[in-house]
Amino acid sequence: MRAVQAIAAIAVVALSYGAVQAAPVFSDTGYAADAYGASDHYPSPARGHGRTQKQFVGYYSRFDQIYPSDAIARAGTPSAFRYAPTELALTYPYGGQYRHLDDYLDRNPVTGLLIARGNTILYEHYRYGRTDTDRLISQSMAKTIVGMMIGIALSEGSIHSIDDLADSYVPELSGNPYGQTSIRDLLHMSSGIHFFEDSNPGDDRDKLGQALLLQQGVGAIEAVKRFDQRERAPGTHFSYASIETEVLGLVLSRATHMTLAQYASARIWSKLGMESAASWGRDPTGQDIAYCCVSATPRDWARLGEMLANDGAWDGNQIVPRDWVLQATSIAPRDSFLAPGKANPIFGYGYQVWILPGERRMFALQGMDGQRIIVDPRSKLVLVQTAVWTSDHDPGMREIYALWYALVAQHG
Repeated sequence: MRAVQAIAAIAVVALSYGAVQAAPVFSDTGYAADAYGASDHYPSPARGHGRTQKQFVGYYSRFDQIYPSDAIARAGTPSAFRYAPTELALTYPYGGQYRHLDDYLDRNPVTGLLIARGNTILYEHYRYGRTDTDRLISQSMAKTIVGMMIGIALSEGSIHSIDDLADSYVPELSGNPYGQTSIRDLLHMSSGIHFFEDSNPGDDRDKLGQALLLQQGVGAIEAVKRFDQRERAPGTHFSYASIETEVLGLVLSRATHMTLAQYASARIWSKLGMESAASWGRDPTGQDIAYCCVSATPRDWARLGEMLANDGAWDGNQIVPRDWVLQATSIAPRDSFLAPGKANPIFGYGYQVWILPGERRMFALQGMDGQRIIVDPRSKLVLVQTAVWTSDHDPGMREIYALWYALVAQHG
């Protein structure tokens, strides 16, 4: 990643507008389309069955048809997006040569790629037969939505302080270390409780997913109780753990007396002018699954990104408190362990959001298998990617960030 940044910083990047008016572009094919099930029209797995590569596209675009989900209502009147007079043409350095956006789509398993600035869409392409009406799943990008809704609930008084312990809202967790962890430390994923997550089968996240997604699963409360060994003092060490967002989801639903889907609909989707209904996956006990499982269209993902680029505001409305967004996407001096290069080898971590390295404040919503919303508040550039990555395809996601840094270097 450092090499990519260095190249992006010193390269002369050619960025211009092409000759074609910006508009959605659709393709039935994509990178290694046959391996992704093109000949079978991109099939989906059955609930509770592991997905094969041929089922990735179907799984990621039909999740809420496979698993129980709660509806997130669209806005009565959608907020306006317009298209640039000409489509963005970008050249970016990667792998010792300059590449174009079409090269990126041909080289990577992307279902949707959208680049916007403010209320203007510069580039919008779909692959593998997906369209702009398909709801594409967030994976862990949902964590950032939870983090922002915590800020809204705090501003409304439903949550009194982020230094409150979780069990003051979720008494069933009394006596469990997660119940004795502050909301702040959960937001930072710094509880110090043992939870091993490396996105491979059999890890603790996989066990959590089975507890929440399988028909016979125990649900969020009982799943959280299974993890009860604190190894470090809270608020001292970052360790990515999806279960910490699950605890935040329990806190939020108890504090607001609403499901996550209901709260998202009332506080974000309706106010942001989302043009399409979305959905939030639900566990067997009726609790919306906080660490993942929001399905939405790419243009609505872009609206979410642009709202965050405007520090919580959109179309004259302050949807998430500005101070909260600034705190969520910055590292306080006392939290140096969360800084880029310390929280993880590249990124830093805020309130359920990844922070990019460098002096310029940029951040990202990141989900497994290639889901990304990357945000530059200064220029209001937002990149949305929905994808069907496999573990052996560019595991460090270096190419999308090479593309991003080139975009910001020239156009930001």
